[in-house]
Formats: sequence, C-alpha cells, structure tokens
Amino acid sequence: MNEAIRPGSDIPQQAQEGPELSVIVPTFNERDNVTVLYRRLEATLANVAWEVVFVDDNSPDGTWDVVRALGQQDSRVRCIRRIGRRGLSGACIEGILASSAPFVAVIDADLQHDETQLPKMLLLLASDQADLVVGSRYIEGYKSEGFNKQRAGASALATEVARKMLRVEIADPMSGFFMIRRDRFEQLAPKLSVHGFKILLDVVATAHGTLRAVEIPYTFGARQHGESKLDSMVALDFLGLVLAKLSNDIVSLRFILFAMVGGIGLVVHLTTLFIALQLFKVPFAEAQAAGAIVAMTSNFILNNFLTYRDQRLKGFALLRGLIAFYIVCSVGLLANVGVAFSVYDQEPIWWLAGMAGALMGVVWNYAMSGLFVWRKK
Repeated sequence: MNEAIRPGSDIPQQAQEGPELSVIVPTFNERDNVTVLYRRLEATLANVAWEVVFVDDNSPDGTWDVVRALGQQDSRVRCIRRIGRRGLSGACIEGILASSAPFVAVIDADLQHDETQLPKMLLLLASDQADLVVGSRYIEGYKSEGFNKQRAGASALATEVARKMLRVEIADPMSGFFMIRRDRFEQLAPKLSVHGFKILLDVVATAHGTLRAVEIPYTFGARQHGESKLDSMVALDFLGLVLAKLSNDIVSLRFILFAMVGGIGLVVHLTTLFIALQLFKVPFAEAQAAGAIVAMTSNFILNNFLTYRDQRLKGFALLRGLIAFYIVCSVGLLANVGVAFSVYDQEPIWWLAGMAGALMGVVWNYAMSGLFVWRKK
C-alpha cells in the first residue's frame, strides 16, 4: 500500500557522519512502492549510516516527485531523474557513481528483494570477507513468493548460458540484488555497458574472476505495484551482452545488437523477395526494391525498440527518423557493394567479398544512425 508523506511526519534527520552504505534503486513507474521501500530500509538499517539513491527514468507516474518529497524531509534520500535515456544497467551505474559510501547495494523498487539481508551483506564486505555479495536464487535456503514458472525457467536458462559461455562461477549472475565494494566497482565501471538489464552479469564477466564473491539466500517476494523493467526484447539484449563479453568488449553491446537486427533484416529481405517473385510474379528489380524497403523498415522498428531503447523515437520524430534511416541505409548499401567489388577484384572469393561488403555496410549504418537518426539530445 502507498504510504503518503505528510508535513511534520517523524522522519529522523541525517546523521552527521558520511554514509557507510549507499542503496541504489532503479525505478520506472514505482510511485506506490518507493515510500514503502524507504520505510523498510529505515527499519532494517537502523544501526547503519546509510543513504538511498533512487534513479528514475522519468516515470510517467511521477515516481521522481514522490522521491523528492521524501528527500525534502530526509537528506538520506536522493533522486536522479534521467531524461531521454532508459535502461536498468545504465541507471545502476549512474546511481553507484553518484553515491558516496564505501559500500553500495542494488535493489529493485518492486519490493520483491529482501532488504532485511542488507546488514548481513554489509557485514561480509566490511569485514573484508568478500568484494561482492549476491542475493542468490540458486543456493540452499532461497524461497520464492512471486517468481512465476515461465520467468523462472527463462532466468535459469540464461544463467546456464552465462555461466558456460562466459565462465562465470557464481550461481546466480542474473540476480538484481547485490552489494559491492565501491572501489572495486570504480575499477570496473569504464568497461561496463550502460545498455541492457543485467548489470551483475556485466560486472562479474568484466572482472574475470578477480572479485571475491559470496552468495546468500533470500526470500523473493511478490510484486506489489509498478511494472517490470523487462520487456519482450530482453532475450536479444541478453544475447548481445554475452557476445560483447566474449569479444572482450572489442565491439560494444549496442553495435552487436545493431548487427543482430541487421541479420534479422536480411531474413526479412529475402522472405519479401521470395514472396514478391514467386507469389506475385513481380519483376526482379521491383521485388528487390520492395525487399530492401521492408527490411529497412523492420530494422528501424527493431533498432528503435531494442538497440536505441534509451533514445526511443516517438510521434513525429519517429517518422523523421525513419526517413533518415532510409537515407543512411541507402548510402550504406552503396558502401557495401563498393567494398565487395573491391575485395572481389583482389581475391575472387564470392563469400569473402560478400562478408566484407556486409561488414562495411553495417559499420556505416551504425555510425551514421547514431549521428543522424538516434542523436543524443
């Protein structure tokens, strides 16, 4: 239940010493949860110098406004309101880097994570028994009150993929509930991706086994209000992160997602071409043009909802972006063909020339799309 903030309520004032623990809470449409979570943190961390940083992605329900009302009465509560960007990983990174304590915890605002475990996690870090403490769903003692079977199955599959492909040793690298030493996080931060939803997996994979990790069980509660930060594209997003880490971050997660969308576009192109030629008996030139337009349109839609979800275009900007994307990809097609012919002249191997041209095309389209289609404001 939402607990209103009233003038004159008995919220204690911030202690004089700096915080020992910063709790980072990424939010989106969680206004009915933030006050309840604040009260729970207040009760659980009564003997700890703490602060909480809510990082809100400009929630339409005004979550940020409720957080600011809390902050007016307790300076331990801070709000970072992000405009024009989205994503759980980026929110966590910004929140941690904006905090001031030597230890930082990440916890969801949906009240499903067990905040009563925070003192135990802090003790393990403060006593130098670990660099990272993870609230784990895959060790003895874990209980679930709100994890449906479909989501649990998908999470277990993703966990197994991550552990085998990235050689991650902890049992639950997909957890969204953890605490880490701030100095260790600062070392890893420049290599972390601000895109996607699995910040812990990114942290552990980037550390390459150098973090001393301890996992503790907790009770996973039922969601109270708000909406999940995961959407239908999160599986593709997860795969992109795995591939980025396999390449040792030589290529970015965003570029990999852009290239994956391009692969889907190729299938769309060939399917459209086949339908136009075989079912509608359209001449090849017209069928090829139709395939290109349909593929570019599908690529634009997927990139807008996945690759550039933090800069998602809406309204008139969506139409303007689509036209710009058509132009960018048309030039990219010329670059593709030009490089392919050049390679083929040097070494007449069709598949090598084709791959070189395709790579040139995707690099051009990615670079120009970032400049002219999904420009940061």
